[in-house]
Amino acid sequence: MPDKPRVEIEYCRQCRWLLRAAWMAQELLTTFEEELGGVTLVPGTGGVFVVRVGADILWSRKDEGRFPDAAELKQRVRDLVAPDRPLGHSDRRKPAGES
Repeated sequence: MPDKPRVEIEYCRQCRWLLRAAWMAQELLTTFEEELGGVTLVPGTGGVFVVRVGADILWSRKDEGRFPDAAELKQRVRDLVAPDRPLGHSDRRKPAGES
């Protein structure tokens, strides 16, 4: 059986973002029970909040200028680890006119 992808959430311990990182981890593990091999929380410093799957950065607070909401983070994880999987109400809406 191939290894399942693992998510890493690096958060700023100085900023006290552990609870935010843990909540995101719980959301991902609940949504992707079969697809993920785990979520690791990594304490960092300097305002960091980065979500990675392997070498792929899915979210960087520095680059995006904000934290992700749960739905958009789930979409990015899904797009990488299970692209054919629907997310139900968390899925992004298609622009008008697109089927």
